[in-house]
Amino acid sequence: QVQLVESGGGLVQPGGSLRLSCAASGFLFSTYALSWYRQAPGKERELVARITSAYEATNYADSVKGRFTISRDNAKNTVYLQMNSLKPEDTAVYYCNVYISGRGRWGQGTQVTVSS
Repeated sequence: QVQLVESGGGLVQPGGSLRLSCAASGFLFSTYALSWYRQAPGKERELVARITSAYEATNYADSVKGRFTISRDNAKNTVYLQMNSLKPEDTAVYYCNVYISGRGRWGQGTQVTVSS
């Protein structure tokens, strides 16, 4: 059974940092691309960052380029999202995602709130 469990969210002041983690199980982690999405209140879910399996190539939404870094540890079956220079507009529920056999699998999400 595929499971994705996010952690690391919380309340942070503008300009601060957080590191999100997503622990995965139930599939051969090292062979799949992993992604982080976010959904703010009243908005659609959007792709934040993605990391491939081979070569660990990454891509980012324009709104987070230069501030967020996605990485993975295949030995720990975990994908990370390091978020620096956080802004109030980064406030959202952040979700880990993997597509397996054409079907998207999601974690329960972790809330990130950026506010003074």
